[in-house]
Amino acid sequence: MTHIPFNKPYLTGKETHYIYQAVQSAKISGDGIFTKKCHQFFEQKYGFKKCLLTTSCTDALEMAALLIGIQEGDEVIMPSYTFVSTSNAFVLRGAKIVFADSNAANPNLDADQIEALITPRTKAIVPVHYAGIACDMGKIMALANKYNLYVIEDAAQAIDSYYEGRPLGSIGHLAAFSFHETKNIMAGEGGMLAINDEKFAQRAEIIREKGTNRSAFFRGEVDKYGWVDMGSSFLPSDIIAAFLYAQLENLDDIQQRRKQIWDTYQAGLAPLAAQGKLRLPHLPAFASNNAHMFFIVCNKAKDRESLISHLKQKGINAVFHYLSLHKSVYYTPKHDGRELPNSDFYSDTLIRLPFFYELTAEEQNVVIDQIQQYYQLP
Repeated sequence: MTHIPFNKPYLTGKETHYIYQAVQSAKISGDGIFTKKCHQFFEQKYGFKKCLLTTSCTDALEMAALLIGIQEGDEVIMPSYTFVSTSNAFVLRGAKIVFADSNAANPNLDADQIEALITPRTKAIVPVHYAGIACDMGKIMALANKYNLYVIEDAAQAIDSYYEGRPLGSIGHLAAFSFHETKNIMAGEGGMLAINDEKFAQRAEIIREKGTNRSAFFRGEVDKYGWVDMGSSFLPSDIIAAFLYAQLENLDDIQQRRKQIWDTYQAGLAPLAAQGKLRLPHLPAFASNNAHMFFIVCNKAKDRESLISHLKQKGINAVFHYLSLHKSVYYTPKHDGRELPNSDFYSDTLIRLPFFYELTAEEQNVVIDQIQQYYQLP
């Protein structure tokens, strides 16, 4: 029987070579030669003021919460339809999470709902660029400026994606990226904090190095280093960075291939969407497509369950995604009781299709054919 996995990590061929180089350099802890190469790549290509690799996107978000000074009782607005890390980073510092509903057209938070949720205790807005599709950053930044709020972009899925020509992750005060093995560019595990407000740059280095000014010491800027702030160990081994750099060198090739796969799904499933059987991803006019994933939205939860089961029987691993965080066991008692119908709708109906660099045309056609067959069943 055919077996088509949901994801398969793609190796460019240079990963182990660069790991060997990192080992030979005799500096395999954090901030070695490949870490510096990765930082330089992102800063030059996307114009981030400063980049710091982290062990995960979760760590980058936790660093952001520390940098903006989240304290007990502060409020942070974010979508309910997101991964738990988005929320956890701020909950750990004592914040109250105020969940916003998704758009009717796509899972991103509805920017038109944000202003009504702002109170004197609001400290930050955390837009999540779901599937690499930009949130309405114009509206979000306008609100942040009006109410003196911080914006932290959860750009976990948004590498090489743009809002009105501006790279995602370069617009908010801070941004967090993921290099988990399911992402376009990956290192197994890994992440990055992008710093766009320069007032955070020096302290970010300190927080990342356990609260010490060790980075400045190694640059010769201070004659000794010590404990100067709170922090933790957020920096990854240079071995991780070596793997990542091999991926970054092939970014354009990877992106081109992923966009081919995305376009094939879009064209193959368009007739079903035209018949109203399902919905395809909606890209607003201000957003680019980084082909992070391809998802479909069923009309009801029962369809989603049946279609996933049908595909599984045919050897195709398609999966659902987030469950609304405001309905989670942990957060339901803390939620203010508002209904978030669009978030719940995506939780019940969204399916992610197999998507990876080495997905063959034949395999993709099998997926498309089986979805078409499902909707032809009586």
